[in-house]
Amino acid sequence: MTARLRLCEPSEIARLLPRALAGEVVLAPVADDATAQLIDASMPVTEPDAAVIVTTSGSTGTPKQVVLSASAIKASAAAFRKRFGSFSWTCILGPQHVAGLMVHARDLLDRPYDQGRAAISIVPTQLVRALRDRSSAAELASFDAVLVGGAALNPMLLGRARQAGIRVLTSYGMSETCGGVAFDGSPLPGVQITIADDERITIGGPMLFSGYRMDPQATAHALVGGRLLTQDRGEWATADDGRTLLRVLGRLDDVIVSGGVNVDLAELQRVLDMHIGRPAAVFGVPDAEWGTRVVLATTSRETTLAEWREELRRYLAPAALPKQLLVVAGFPRTASGKLDRQQLIDRACE
Repeated sequence: MTARLRLCEPSEIARLLPRALAGEVVLAPVADDATAQLIDASMPVTEPDAAVIVTTSGSTGTPKQVVLSASAIKASAAAFRKRFGSFSWTCILGPQHVAGLMVHARDLLDRPYDQGRAAISIVPTQLVRALRDRSSAAELASFDAVLVGGAALNPMLLGRARQAGIRVLTSYGMSETCGGVAFDGSPLPGVQITIADDERITIGGPMLFSGYRMDPQATAHALVGGRLLTQDRGEWATADDGRTLLRVLGRLDDVIVSGGVNVDLAELQRVLDMHIGRPAAVFGVPDAEWGTRVVLATTSRETTLAEWREELRRYLAPAALPKQLLVVAGFPRTASGKLDRQQLIDRACE
């Protein structure tokens, strides 16, 4: 059975989502011409129970059309409600992305709300900006839950937010899981998370996507045995209260080889976030001598490459020290607020 695909403006999601969840139409919210051209509306959607197609907009790679079923969206909302209760939701994220879509879905499916409880979903960049303004920080602190996801959250930033009275819930998930499946490291009810021998995180549960539209090969690589093979690395860590929590270490492709030595870029980024007070991001680019060289991008013009290396030397092995400094006016972001590493890589290779 096939369903009719309807391209829509993000602003139409709140009105049209009930019809999509009822099986009347498959929605594809698009916010720009490039995304609209990527989706061929003349081709039918063949995945059973399809409700919404969201287009990935990660920092690298080709965008994919992620097919989310009505049952998966409902299961995600139900699992969150079972763990945390119901809220009235405020949406400031674009519903063309899964985080914004799920705000609308929870708001619709959570009714009636628990008395007076309100929640909002944001990305780390928005949290940074809110903490710069006392009134914005106070507004966030008025919510009973502030979901922060879409990218790793700097521990120092998390601490500042909680000191400001903001009830942050760190979220781990992706488009393929209808958004968050673990909050503050704890998987939602019905979610099965395992760590493979290579540290790869795999996820099972009723909120998994149906597949990548018109890309059976990519679907077969991602969905194996009813589980999602993510591109993320993780481990189980023991919290102070004895609970076992998921700790996301970074992506599989964060581990590069520089001069014949493995370098974990995610660990390098954590060192920068925890010990260095200046904004910085790290990535690898091809290098004729080293194979891959570590590049550090920063908006700070006050520190030379040699000074960065000297500061980091106490925390890192020599192979992990940056070999190139890229000073930028501002960090480029994707439409969903993630760091656009591909733009930085292109700049570093110029």
